[in-house]
Amino acid sequence: MHGFRYFLTIVDDFSRYTWVIPMHTKSEVRTHVASFLSFVENHFQTTIKIIRSDNGAEFAMTNLFSSKGIIHPKTCIQTPEQNGIVERKHQHILNVTRVLLVQANLPPIF
Repeated sequence: MHGFRYFLTIVDDFSRYTWVIPMHTKSEVRTHVASFLSFVENHFQTTIKIIRSDNGAEFAMTNLFSSKGIIHPKTCIQTPEQNGIVERKHQHILNVTRVLLVQANLPPIF
C-alpha cells in the first residue's frame, strides 16, 4: 500500500513497547533511526544507550551512534535467536497483518 515494501521494527527492551515504521527502501533506515533518537530525547527526556541490530548494512551508522554515545552490538550472521524478542515481534506483526487482510477479503496484491 502506498509503495511501502519494508518496515522497521523498534522494540523497547524494558517495556516491550513497539514502533513499526513503514519504508519504501532500506536506505531510509538511517533517517528513521536519527528521527527516532530525537523523538525519544524530546518526548521522554531520556537518552538511548544501546541499539541492538542485525548485521545489515543499513545499520552502519557509526558516526551517528558514536556522536550520541550509543553502543551498537550486532548479532552474529544467521543467528536470529540472538535478537529473539524483535524476531518474535516481527513474525507476530506479519501474521496479524495476513489475518487482517484475509478477514477483510482483500485481493492478494495487498
